[in-house]
Amino acid sequence: MSFFPGPSGPLVHTSIQEQRDRWERKRSRTARELVQTEQRYCQQLELVTTYFVEILKAKGTLRQDIRESIFSSIKSIHSVNQSLLVHLENGYFGRGFDQFCPQLYHYKTYVDNIHNASKVLKIQLKRNKAFRRFKKLQEDRPEFNNCKLEELLQLPTQRIHQYKYFLQDLTENTSPDNPEFLQLSRAVTSVSEVSRRIQDNARSHENHLQLCRVQKLLKGQKTKVLAAGRWYIREGWLRMVPRKGAETKPKMFFLFSDMLLQAKRCSPLHPTSGDKFVGQHAYPLQECTVEKVFGHTRSQGGLLSLTFPQAKLLLMSSDQEDLNDWFESLSSAIRKLQSNSTVVHRRDELCRKPLHAAPDSHNTPSSSNTPGRKRNMVSAKPDERVLAPPAGQEDIAPKRMKLVDTPVQSSPEAATSSCVIL
Repeated sequence: MSFFPGPSGPLVHTSIQEQRDRWERKRSRTARELVQTEQRYCQQLELVTTYFVEILKAKGTLRQDIRESIFSSIKSIHSVNQSLLVHLENGYFGRGFDQFCPQLYHYKTYVDNIHNASKVLKIQLKRNKAFRRFKKLQEDRPEFNNCKLEELLQLPTQRIHQYKYFLQDLTENTSPDNPEFLQLSRAVTSVSEVSRRIQDNARSHENHLQLCRVQKLLKGQKTKVLAAGRWYIREGWLRMVPRKGAETKPKMFFLFSDMLLQAKRCSPLHPTSGDKFVGQHAYPLQECTVEKVFGHTRSQGGLLSLTFPQAKLLLMSSDQEDLNDWFESLSSAIRKLQSNSTVVHRRDELCRKPLHAAPDSHNTPSSSNTPGRKRNMVSAKPDERVLAPPAGQEDIAPKRMKLVDTPVQSSPEAATSSCVIL
């Protein structure tokens, strides 16, 4: 702190003014770039709506349901962004995005359909010769500047990410006293939500493609990889160490969010499945523990010990980095799975109806007055009734189940307490 307020006053005032000037320059630069890119974006949307959506509707080259699957809400998006552009060109950034954000549901509809749109477009280009010719004629127009329809259809998802960064820069370089500050801050929150939705959809789609790829690698239909809520994590070769000192055997392992799948390669002499695998065991991760074991490979790699309720695996790798990656991936998957299970059990306990204690003769009416009351009364040790296992459950060991074409539905406890032979 300065003890000379006189000389320091103008200096402080100058530094504050310089900071405000820097903010204003950054804001002006961001605003100018936002307007220019928005103009180009609206022009590209107009190409799609004019030369594809409207003409295809008039010509009837594609059925209405197919057109809607490919183009979704892009016409509504074009209309919304034209209104936004008018506000941006007039310098009303806060007001423009304040009116734009309530219309983001058009973008949500579009991004939820984007992967289906790409799939339907590929099918139509393969099967519909008239549409394939029409698409090429439109893309050859000089207005398209060598842009393909596939690239133009991705623009709305890309633009949402751009809005996020533009709005963050504008908000950071706008004074909190400015009336636009609150409007821009609300816009950042709304656009960021849609941006996260796009990223989540992309991850889900990529995961689905990975599951389909692994399913195609497996011979036959016994091993079911595609399942709701299952996430692909990694795959690779590891050597299994047998219990009786025999030679190690290389096996292919596929790690998912809820299980570890062991497979072996089919015979290379097989006419159709030489490049595929046969599923051998599916080990649920719910009650699995994993540990590192060192000293068996002279500091080159090591061993992983996986313990399941009815099985134990020793997996070896001579690559130390690969072994560490497997250990981290397995530990993370087990930890997340067990954490999610704990949350579900706690939620079930909170939702469970409380047990009624025995009636108090001083505070409750007599049984003669309420004849139906006895059915709801419970004996004196409610905790023992809740925690006690079903009769005969303690002496029954979980059996190793064999996977068949139609899996048998069982309780969650049985599904996670044994390994499955495929």
